Amino acid sequence: MDMQKRKLGTSSLEVSALGLGCGAAVDNQDVALIRAAFDRGVTFFDTAQSYGPFRSETTVGEALVPIRSQVVLASKFGWNIDLNTGQHLGGLNSHPDYIKAAVEGMLKRLRTDCIDLLYQHRVDPNVPVEDVAGAVKELIQQGKARYFGMSEAGIQSIRRAHAVLPVTALQSEYSLWTREPEAQLLPVLEELRISLVPFAPLGKGFLTGKIDATTTFDASDIRSTIPRFEPKARRANQGIVDLLRSIAARKGATPAQIALSWLLAQKPWIVPIPGTRKLDELQENLGAVSVELTADDLTELTEATSKIKVQGARYPEEHLKLTGL
Repeated sequence: MDMQKRKLGTSSLEVSALGLGCGAAVDNQDVALIRAAFDRGVTFFDTAQSYGPFRSETTVGEALVPIRSQVVLASKFGWNIDLNTGQHLGGLNSHPDYIKAAVEGMLKRLRTDCIDLLYQHRVDPNVPVEDVAGAVKELIQQGKARYFGMSEAGIQSIRRAHAVLPVTALQSEYSLWTREPEAQLLPVLEELRISLVPFAPLGKGFLTGKIDATTTFDASDIRSTIPRFEPKARRANQGIVDLLRSIAARKGATPAQIALSWLLAQKPWIVPIPGTRKLDELQENLGAVSVELTADDLTELTEATSKIKVQGARYPEEHLKLTGL
């Protein structure tokens, strides 16, 4: 399978059309999976200081040591985490001094001297984004980062940061059941030539067709706290999966592959980062780049899902308040 390539923003970063979200990667089994992804053409790996905290970066660092020069590595700062213990202290922290100290730890865990794409994980309402962009600019000048990204930021924050330091990529949730970015965000990204890196492109698993109203989630599973995953909401949202199933059957593909293929077809500068810890799911996801959706297929998917009112918020309320600032 030939993996397609895409450029991130106006940067020199060329990456596989599908990256790998490594948020849950925490052990040796995940090291093997990350390397298996690389063997299958994936060259874009996404982690963050807060995943674990620290454990995902440590795992990703170990996995990428032998292939570091051949891949693009992204990580994120921005949650308020004790830099010694890794304990979440609550809330956000994007003070420039904290960013610089946090990046030192990130570089050690990632076993690299430079992070290719350094994201602010959430906009910190207590720190002007101009100051954040300024701190990242200094890190770039010092050779500790190459490019700047933002995550879950609103268009005003993006414009303000971009005026100080070009934003290469915005990471945000976008999928067939999270279509909000289409209204305002995508046009601004197109105008400013910023790539979109959709996380949860498979709706945190829902769009794979492997979850229904009877599925139960462990208390440690984030989906147990998300309104969209309450049984009533899942029943109401089943229509999207039914549609994916019918098109998948027609195409000899899976619902997950159709969902990813639709996303890839929206813009040439969109690079989804589905996450998985299973080799068979990795293979399935990567197969999406070979699925050919016609213009009619795409129209059918876009129009039919537009008519389905998705039930339930994509985050608990307190978490939603930190998005789109």
